[in-house]
Amino acid sequence: MSKLTISLSVGNYDRTAAIFDGRAPIEGCEVRAVHLEPEEAFHRAFRYEEFDVTEISMSSHMMTTARGDAKYIAVPAFLSRVFRQSGIYVRTDRGINTPADLRGKKIGVPEYQITANVWIRGILQDEFDVKPSEILWRRGGVEEPGRGERAPMELDPSIDLQQIPDDKTLSGMLESGELDGYIGARAPSCFLRGAPNVGRLFGDNYIEAEQDYFRRTGIFPIMHTVGIRKSLVEQNPWLPVSVYKAFLKAKMLAVKELDEICHLAVTLPWMVHHHNEAKALMGADYWPYGLDANLHTIETFARYHHEQGLSKRRVSPAELFAPSSLDLSKI
Repeated sequence: MSKLTISLSVGNYDRTAAIFDGRAPIEGCEVRAVHLEPEEAFHRAFRYEEFDVTEISMSSHMMTTARGDAKYIAVPAFLSRVFRQSGIYVRTDRGINTPADLRGKKIGVPEYQITANVWIRGILQDEFDVKPSEILWRRGGVEEPGRGERAPMELDPSIDLQQIPDDKTLSGMLESGELDGYIGARAPSCFLRGAPNVGRLFGDNYIEAEQDYFRRTGIFPIMHTVGIRKSLVEQNPWLPVSVYKAFLKAKMLAVKELDEICHLAVTLPWMVHHHNEAKALMGADYWPYGLDANLHTIETFARYHHEQGLSKRRVSPAELFAPSSLDLSKI
C-alpha cells in the first residue's frame, strides 16, 4: 500500500526534532514538513486550512469546537506549555506592585482570545480576585501595527476592549506610557531593550511565583496542541494514532537527551541541573502528553475560556481530541 502524503507544520522544538530528522516517523505517511512560528501556523491553519497536520492554539481549537465548526481534531500532544506569571509586564512608575493594582489600568493585548491571555486572566481572577471586567483592554500588534483577532468573538458588554490606533504598537505605547501594562506570550521589545520604567509585575521573583503556583494547583499551562484536518481523518481513521505515536516518541527522545551530561543537548551550562530541578518539583514526566495526565489542566482552561465568554458552552476535554488517540493499545 502506498503511503499517504501529508503536510505538517509545527514549531522548531527539541520535542519535534525527531519527526523532522526521521527518528520518529509518522507510520504510513510521507511527510512534507515545514517549521513555522506558531502565530503564522495558526493564521494559515484557521483561516485557510493549509496543513494536514499542524500545531494549533488551544484557545482557537476550543472556540471552534464549542461553535461546532472546527476543521481540525487534535491528538493530546502538547507542544507548547508555559507558566504565565512571567507574561505580565507593567509600567513601574504607575504604582502597580501587585495584581490588584491592575484594576482600572489600560493593559495591552495582541489578541484577547490567545491562549496565553486566557490563562493570565484566569489566574488573575482565581488567584487574586481581579476580574477581566475590571481592566481596560487595548488590542493591537506588539511590534507591527494593525493586528486584530484571529477569530470572531462576542464578549460580554462589561468587557472594555478597544483597538489601538492603526499606526501604533503595544510595545511603543507601553514604552511611551500610553499603556499601563501588557500581557502576552512574547515579551515586548521595549522590555527586552531595557526601556526605563518597564518591568515584570512579579519582577525577578516570577520563577518562584510560578513554582508556587504549580505546587498549589498541579497545573503546567498548556498553550498548543497538534491538530489533524478532520476531513483527512474521516478518510483515514488510522491517522490520529500514527501522528500521536510519532509525537510521543519525539518527546521521549528529546527528554532522553536532557539526561546526557557528557554532551549537553542545549547550549546552557547547567542544563542537566535545571532538568533535575524540574523533575524534583514536577515529577519524572514533567511535560506529560495524553488526556488523563492533563485532565485537570484542560478542565481549568475550559472553565476559564467559558467564563471569559470565548466559548458559549463549556467544552468537555475529550471533545477536543480524536477518540482513538485517547486509547492507545498496550503490549
